[in-house]
Amino acid sequence: MNKLSEKINNLKEEKNAVILAHYYVDGSVQEIADYVGDSYYLAKIAKSCKADTIVFCGVEFMGESAKILNPQKKVLMPDGSADCPMAHMATKEKVLEMKEKHDDLAVVCYINSSARLKTVSDVCVTSANALKIVNALPNKNIFFIPDKNLGSFVAENTDKNIILNDGFCPIHNDITKEEVMAVKNAHKGVKVLIHPECPKDVLALADYIGSTSGIIDYAEKCDDDEFIIVTETGVLYELQEKCPGKKFWFTEPMPVCADMKKITLQKVCDCLENDLNEVVVDSETERKALIPLNRMLELAK
Repeated sequence: MNKLSEKINNLKEEKNAVILAHYYVDGSVQEIADYVGDSYYLAKIAKSCKADTIVFCGVEFMGESAKILNPQKKVLMPDGSADCPMAHMATKEKVLEMKEKHDDLAVVCYINSSARLKTVSDVCVTSANALKIVNALPNKNIFFIPDKNLGSFVAENTDKNIILNDGFCPIHNDITKEEVMAVKNAHKGVKVLIHPECPKDVLALADYIGSTSGIIDYAEKCDDDEFIIVTETGVLYELQEKCPGKKFWFTEPMPVCADMKKITLQKVCDCLENDLNEVVVDSETERKALIPLNRMLELAK
């Protein structure tokens, strides 16, 4: 263990802190985290953990969600500027307009969204549980925000009327079918595992479509010894941890989220040592946004 990691561990103990890291942050940060996972898993951990301080190695909406689920805890972000563009790709005004326009409408909000959007939503979902939760809702009409690609994937697999919003993850949305075909042609017969934030024509090339955690589980349980992975490259750290000896191929150019990669070991240490970038959510937003988050945790059980 290097000196920086040792210092982080000492600070964690001193401050009764827990470190949560998303699969897309750098491998060195995942290595020192107490819990590594996708948005759904980390939301559950944030809700149940006993620590006084949560250091969330991810982007802004993740820190907001952790704070909303744990209003009494201190939530710190290693980099206060790390954000998710998709989190802002719907508007409160559009949601209210759709509620006026459609009877029997549920607003289903991908957890990759701002706290402001969550305040006008009926339930949150992640890529791991979106289909399950949509099917569990009594409503026929679903306004799915903000991601059109995940919404489209859900629409293909349900009989509900899914109304799409025009948001997207810039990293996944930029992956093209030509890029996937190039890596498929270079590695004939290798299974392709794709995240549902990708466009429809890319998903059509998949052997498996699933969340980041779903992709890792599939690769771990499948007897094949190599896979083509179509999602952000940070997942490679956990894939190599869980699947030693297996090979993983990515599309070119490799899909990298610059915001997730802002999180470094030094920033984790600095924010713990100096209580930097504390997440603050006003009480009204917290109260309203907690409703769809709690409903997600309940329906996804």
